[in-house]
Amino acid sequence: MIQVIREKRRQLSETIGDFLKMEATGGLFLVVATILAMVMANTSYQDAYKAFLDIPVAIQFGELKIAKPLLLWINDGLMAIFFFLVGLEIKREFRIGELASPAQVALPGIAAIGGMMAPALIYVLFNLSNPGGLNGWAIPAATDIAFAVAVISLLGPRVPTSLKVLLLAIAIFDDLGAIVIIAVFYTSGLSVKILALSIFPIIGLFLLNRAGVKKTAPYVVLGLILWVIDLKSGVHATIAGVVTAFAIPLTKAEGAHHTVLEELEHGLHRWVAFGILPLFAFANAGVSFAGIGLESFSEPVALGISLGLFAGKQIGIFLTLWITITIGLAPMPRGANWGQVYGVALLCGIGFTMSLFIGTLAFETQEYVAQLRLGVLTGSILSATLGYLLLRYTSRQAAGA
Repeated sequence: MIQVIREKRRQLSETIGDFLKMEATGGLFLVVATILAMVMANTSYQDAYKAFLDIPVAIQFGELKIAKPLLLWINDGLMAIFFFLVGLEIKREFRIGELASPAQVALPGIAAIGGMMAPALIYVLFNLSNPGGLNGWAIPAATDIAFAVAVISLLGPRVPTSLKVLLLAIAIFDDLGAIVIIAVFYTSGLSVKILALSIFPIIGLFLLNRAGVKKTAPYVVLGLILWVIDLKSGVHATIAGVVTAFAIPLTKAEGAHHTVLEELEHGLHRWVAFGILPLFAFANAGVSFAGIGLESFSEPVALGISLGLFAGKQIGIFLTLWITITIGLAPMPRGANWGQVYGVALLCGIGFTMSLFIGTLAFETQEYVAQLRLGVLTGSILSATLGYLLLRYTSRQAAGA
C-alpha cells in the first residue's frame, strides 16, 4: 500500500512538473505574440493587421451557414477548444488531482472567491457614473494561468513547489468562476427554441460516458454539434467545450498508461499553449497608441481594469489566504513564508488573455476596446513585475535564513 501511494505521488509530481514547464514556455509564446501584435498595430503594418483579422471565413452545410471574420472564429471557435482543455483540467483536478479532497479545496477555493470579488468591486466603484462600462465588471476577475506560471517558473527551485501548486489551484477555481460568469452574465440574444436542441447532444455525451465509450471521436462529434447549437442560440460557444470535457471518461483504454481524459489533455496542451493562446493574444492585444496620453490611463474602464487586476487581486487573494490560514481552516503551504504567499497573490493579477477574452464578451462595440486593452496590459504588467520582484526577494531571504 505504501509503495502504491509513493508511486501515485511520484506520478502526480511528474504531471505537475510537465504542466509547469508547458505553461511556462507557452507564456513566453504569449509574450512574443503580444509584442508582435502591438508592433503591427502601431506601424505601417496596421492595415495589414486589421485586414488579416477581418478575413471572412464561412462554413456551410446545406441551409446551415456560419460566416464570421477570422477574429470571431478565433474568439468563438479556437477559444472553445481552450475551454475544452480547461474543462478537462478541472474534472481531473477535482476527481484525482490536487483538489480531490475538501481539505485540498479550502485554501485555493476561498482565495479564488476573494480574488474575483475584490477586483469586480473596485471596477464597479470606478464605473458607477459610467453605465456603459459597468458590463465589464468581470474583466479584472480573471487570471491568465500561462503568464502567471511563466513568471513564477523564472525563479526555478527557489520557489517551493507547494506555492506553484497553490497558484495552479487558484487559477483553476478562477477558470471555473469565469465559466459560470460567461454562461450566466454574458449570454445575449438568447433563443430558447434553438437552445432546447442542445439537450440532445448533452444526453448523447452522458450516455457515451455511462456506456464507458473510450474512443474520443464520438465525444468530439457531439461536442461540435453542441458548439453549433450554442453559437446559434446566443449562449457563448465556449460553454460547449466545457460541457463536452466533463463527459470525457477518467478510465483507461486497453493497454493505455493514462486515462482517456489525461491522454486527451496531454495531446491538446501543446496545441493550446503554443498555438491557440498565442494566436488569440496576437488577435486581441493589438493596442494602437495613437491618441493615447496619460489621461487615457485615468478613463474609468481602463482604470477600473488596471486597479482591479493590480490592487484588487492581491488584496482579495492575500486577505482571504491570511484569514483562512490564521484561523486554521487550511495549513500554510509547505516551505513557504508570508512574503512568498503575497507574491503569488500579486501574480494572480496577471489577467491578460482571460481578461481580454471576457472583455470581448462584455463590450460588443468598439467604444471601449482601447480602454480594455490598455487596462488589461497595465494591470497585468504591474502585477507580473512586482510579483516577480517580491518572490525573488522573499525567496532569497528564506534561503539565507
